[in-house]
Amino acid sequence: MKSSRFALFLVPILLVGPALWVVRSQSQDSPKSEKPNTTQEKSSEIKLAVDVVILDALVMQQKTSRIVGNLKKEDFNLFEDGIKQQISYFGQDQLPLSVILIVDRAGCLDPFSHEMYTATIEALSKLKPEDEVALFSFAKDVKLIQPFRYDRQRVIDALDRLPDHDEEASFHSFNTAFYEAAEYMKKAGNPSGRRVIILITGVTTGFDVSGPTAEETRNAVFESGSVVCGLIPSSPQQAMESGMTRGVSGVAKVFGVRTSSLPQLAEETGGEVVREKAGNIDRAFGTLVEHLRTRYSIGFISSNPKRDGSFRKLKLDWSKPPAKNADKLVIKTRSGYIAGNKAATDTKKKTH
Repeated sequence: MKSSRFALFLVPILLVGPALWVVRSQSQDSPKSEKPNTTQEKSSEIKLAVDVVILDALVMQQKTSRIVGNLKKEDFNLFEDGIKQQISYFGQDQLPLSVILIVDRAGCLDPFSHEMYTATIEALSKLKPEDEVALFSFAKDVKLIQPFRYDRQRVIDALDRLPDHDEEASFHSFNTAFYEAAEYMKKAGNPSGRRVIILITGVTTGFDVSGPTAEETRNAVFESGSVVCGLIPSSPQQAMESGMTRGVSGVAKVFGVRTSSLPQLAEETGGEVVREKAGNIDRAFGTLVEHLRTRYSIGFISSNPKRDGSFRKLKLDWSKPPAKNADKLVIKTRSGYIAGNKAATDTKKKTH
C-alpha cells in the first residue's frame, strides 16, 4: 500500500476529534445523497400490516458450513416475543429472489477488482429467470446504478457504469447505503419472495457524518424483510485497511458519530459475511448464492393482532433434533421484524 494511502487513515486517527465536530456542524448544509424514488405501486405493496410474515432460515453444519436439506416444518418451533406461533407456510427454493447488490467505491483498496467483476457475472448466471436484481454503489454518496431487472444482461452492462474508485472517500457510509437500499427494496416486483442485500466491500465497519443512525438503518432493513450479506476479498492489505477503519470508527463513536457494523447487521438479519482471497472469490460468491437459493422460507400469521409498528422478536428452534448432532447445527435467520403500523397503512390507502 502506498504511503499516501496510509496518510488517509493516519490523519483521521490523529485529528478525528476536532475534525468530526467540524464536519457534524457543517453536515446540515452539505448536499444530501440522491435517494431512489420509493413511491410504490399497489401491486408491489407488501408491508407487514398484512397477516402473513415470511422469514428465511439457513441451516448449516457449524464446522464445515455444509447446507442441511430435507428438513420439514415439523422439525422447527417458531416463537414471537416468547409465544409459540403456528407455521402456515414452509418451502425451500420455491419463492423468487429480489437481490440488491451494493458496491463500495470508497477507501484505499478497491474491492471490485477484475476477479470480483467476473465472480459477480458468474454469480448472476446462477440466479433463476424469475429472480430480479438491482445495483447500487456508494462513496461520498449513494447511487442507484440499475433499477430492478429480470434481464441479467442489463445488470451485467450496469457493472461497467459503476463510478470510479474514490480513494479519498474513507468514511464507508454503510448506514446510508443500507438505508436507501432497504427503502428501494419496497419497489421489489416479487412482493411475496425473498429479499437480500449483498454488500461488496473491503471493510467491516464504517461511519456516517450525517444520514440515518444505526438504529434507523436496522429498522428500515427489518421493515423491508431483507437479509444482509457481505462479500469481502481478503488480503493482508485489506485486513490492514479494515483494522484501521474499525479504529477510526471506534474513535468516531466516542464523539457521537453514527457508526455501523456489517457483521452485526448480517447477524441480526440471518445473513452471512464471506471473506475469501481474490483468486477464490468466484467460488465464495457462488457459495453465497447457493446458500441464498437453499434457504428455507417460513411463513406464519402472528398471534398478536396489534398493528402498532413495534419490533417483534423472533426465535426459530428445533421442535425435535433432526439428527444426533443437532447441537452442531446452526440456524441463521433474522432476530425479528417490524409489525405494520395500521394508522400509516390506512393513510397510504387513502392517498392511492
